[in-house]
Amino acid sequence: MFVVFVVTGVVVLFAVAAVAVGRGGGLDPVESDLLRPSLPSGPISADDLDSVRFAVGFRGYRMDQVDDVLNRLGDELTERDARISELERRLAVGGEDGTTP
Repeated sequence: MFVVFVVTGVVVLFAVAAVAVGRGGGLDPVESDLLRPSLPSGPISADDLDSVRFAVGFRGYRMDQVDDVLNRLGDELTERDARISELERRLAVGGEDGTTP
């Protein structure tokens, strides 16, 4: 009986080792997540920040903290863009009170 358990254990161990080294059909090829997050070379919008994704490692960043910072930065960019648009509109019509600045 002991011999049966030992033989079964060796077979199971061999099967696990064979799968681990790729002899049992293997795993799909690994896709690298080490690509650098990309932003456009021109002006950055809030939508550009929404599309940024970071690689996650064992001792990686705290996702909730980075997400909070990116959300804050996205809000700031949206407010900035709205303010710039408003100022450009005022400049185009000659100032808010009708005089040129």
